[in-house]
Amino acid sequence: MAVGLPFNASRLALGLLIVVILVVGYFSNVSAPLFHHEAVPLEFVASSYDWANHTRKHPISEKDMAKLPAGDAIEIPPIQHLFFSPPDNEEATKSLEEKRSDIKRAFVQTWDSYEKHAWGRDELKPLSMKGHDSLGGWAASMIDALDTLWLMDMKPEFNRAASYVGRLDWDNSTSESCNLFETNIRYLGGLLSAYELSSEGVLLSKAIEIGDLLYAAFDNYEHMPPHTITFHDLKLGRGHPEQKQSSAGLGSMSLEFTKLTQLTGNPKYYDGIDRITRAFNRTQNSTLIPGMWPLQIDVLHDFGVKDDSFSLGANGDSLYEYLVKEFVLLRGREPVYEEMYTKAVDAIIKNLLFRPMLPKKDNVLMVGKIDVVGGGIVNLQPHLEHLSCFAGGMIAMGGKVFERDDHVVIGDKLARGCAYAYASFPNGIMPETSSLSACPSLDPCEFRSSSIRATTDGFKTKDKRYVLRPEAIESIFILYRITGNEEYRDIAWDMWKAIKKATKTPHGTFAEVKDVTQSELTHTDSMESFWMAETLKYFYLIFSDESVLHLDEWVFNTEGHPLKRS
Repeated sequence: MAVGLPFNASRLALGLLIVVILVVGYFSNVSAPLFHHEAVPLEFVASSYDWANHTRKHPISEKDMAKLPAGDAIEIPPIQHLFFSPPDNEEATKSLEEKRSDIKRAFVQTWDSYEKHAWGRDELKPLSMKGHDSLGGWAASMIDALDTLWLMDMKPEFNRAASYVGRLDWDNSTSESCNLFETNIRYLGGLLSAYELSSEGVLLSKAIEIGDLLYAAFDNYEHMPPHTITFHDLKLGRGHPEQKQSSAGLGSMSLEFTKLTQLTGNPKYYDGIDRITRAFNRTQNSTLIPGMWPLQIDVLHDFGVKDDSFSLGANGDSLYEYLVKEFVLLRGREPVYEEMYTKAVDAIIKNLLFRPMLPKKDNVLMVGKIDVVGGGIVNLQPHLEHLSCFAGGMIAMGGKVFERDDHVVIGDKLARGCAYAYASFPNGIMPETSSLSACPSLDPCEFRSSSIRATTDGFKTKDKRYVLRPEAIESIFILYRITGNEEYRDIAWDMWKAIKKATKTPHGTFAEVKDVTQSELTHTDSMESFWMAETLKYFYLIFSDESVLHLDEWVFNTEGHPLKRS
């Protein structure tokens, strides 16, 4: 039989234990985040303005709404490579774990700094360590990072963030307006993805609220949303599309609105984007480059031409990406997306792709920009935008979906073209925009160093910044998952080491680089939410087990948010 302490001694020991707990608790709180937000049971608090019951000036009856396409799903060919279980290789497994851990450590450092210094704000300013609102003040970085938190198994942090989100009031904004495109892809896309991963109902409830706000922007004679939503005008029924709007801004709503209809059964969201799709379809063959749309379109006059510039960079990019992804999300039930994508990608390959003039004649391709000048002359500008680096993944994915092996090859060359650009600059990172000389065709040609005032690798830098963009690693990730080629992991690791070294600040955060061509790098006090939503996520995923977010089960929106095929 055990011998216990005397009664008084027991009380004394208990008292000392309580004192120790209180002291430890006090000093633990000294270094706690500035904003105290312990995990609590998630609660939904409705926003102060109910956009679902907003009185509409131009209502559409449910019987007149387009419905989700019915019928049997088409059997879409496998997108992802058939990976077999790797042999027991302790060294290789350890290497992958170390790489994932290194990337996760960067995410944790970023997230911890956001929690401590910018909780509830749209962005953390990584040099001054202050919060900043640029997207309505609705905690953009938090919502954009929810699915990354879940994927990295940071459940306590996820719960704290989801608890905050459940109380968000969409009618309490730091701005009088919001950007349709950014609100859709970051807020709505982030909430829908986090809900599908976690099944946390409060996130779907908040997604419906912001979806209803965005849907109210369709309440006009044209049933088309404006580029910028002004809340006051919207409440008074004065929201109208603009004559000149971004093609990508309008054309990148289909995934999120379709998913919202799939999850709620409410057809209005799908009806809204179906009207946009039909307008793009009507005008696809009547532009200056048939098959493509200009960067700016006239929404008030049936998408008439307002621009003679075409590219896969800013204002054009995700319009094309969403065509093939919407086909996949609807599991082939709506053939118009295949028709539109096929026409578009043929026009892209014919008009925008170029083979850069390089010293070693590397077998890579890049995406340029087109201006149509007087008399209908197509003028290709061999400019390389970091934003356009998503194209390799898109074209390779489309090649698998529509059984075009030649498109997978093209996608591979495009992804490698952006990887080549990364490796060509002294810090291992490509800039925002640069230009090269183009070969006369897609075949190799002789390098003429005198043809361009550029680096020895042929680049002339235009915008020298690196703003933490994800497009290059996005394509490298997709090409790895499509081909199974381990070389892509090597490319990704070289990219990651360069990015981490160049962007890390003395605070342990990560910031934009002003000029990637300089040996002594300086930073800008900016870190957009896509750093946690996309860049770190794609780096983490390429070194993860291939079953995580399998490409035959999930579709990524243009902000890197995975949506499950229904």
